[in-house]
This record gives sequence, structure tokens and C-alpha cells, in this order.
Amino acid sequence: MSAPFEERSGVVPCGTPWGQWYQTLEEVFIEVQVPPGTRAQDIQCGLQSRHVALAVGGREILKGKLFDSTIADEGTWTLEDRKMVRIVLTKTKRDAANCWTSLLESEYAADPWVQDQMQRKLTLERFQKENPGFDFSGAEISGNYIKGGPDSSNLEK
Repeated sequence: MSAPFEERSGVVPCGTPWGQWYQTLEEVFIEVQVPPGTRAQDIQCGLQSRHVALAVGGREILKGKLFDSTIADEGTWTLEDRKMVRIVLTKTKRDAANCWTSLLESEYAADPWVQDQMQRKLTLERFQKENPGFDFSGAEISGNYIKGGPDSSNLEK
């Protein structure tokens, strides 16, 4: 039996000052580094359909309007090894076309190269879901980003 897609393909993280975020077709993951020894009662986390808020020990770490909508009832957070908070949000729109370009509407955007890699991963994940039993682990998706070209702001169509 083959491993689930996420385990074989890895993730494409977008680094932030507090940790990182990444996504799959169905979910957005937020990993926030917190001081070692942090306890669950030190964490205040609010998850809504379009908003997220996280404070540790009364200090705001992350707060704002999400890039797109999520299913509020399915959002969760966990404290792992007393040094990282992992938030998992379920996307409302679950297809390869819904690749978030940033975590919040105005913050934590992926740079063009990371965005291109995220889109490739979601496309491969969609192929895997649509074609169970096929091995796409060695597949390459032609991307749109030209790294370091004379005018790398232009995207090929």
C-alpha cells in the first residue's frame, strides 16, 4: 500500500517571523514556535471561518483575516512538545485552483517561487486523488516561475 500523498511529496512551507504555514488541497497548516515549556493554558486561540487569532502568555502572535474561507467547526489547534502550536484549518474550497497566495489577506504572502511550488504540489495532489493507485511521486509539473531570469516578474503562459 502506498503512503498518503502528503507523506511522499513533502510540504512547501512559507516561512514567517513566528514559524511557517503550508497547505494541501483541503487544509492549511500553521506552525508557530512558542517558548519551550509553554503550557496549553498559556495559549489563547480563536478560529473562525475567515479569521485567526493566537496569543501566548497574553502576547499576540498572529491575528487577522484569512486569505480565504475555512470551515470554522473543523479548525483545531494543538500544542506539540510544549514548544510549537500547530493550527489546522479546513478550506471551504478544496481544489488545486484554490492555492492560497498568503496566509492572511495582507500578511505572510508566499514569494513567487514558493507560490509556484505550492501550486505544483496541489496539482500533483489533485492528480493523485483523481487517479488512486498511480504513482505520481516522480512526476514533474511544469511551473510558471522562471527563477533569476532577466525579467523574472513575467510569468510564462
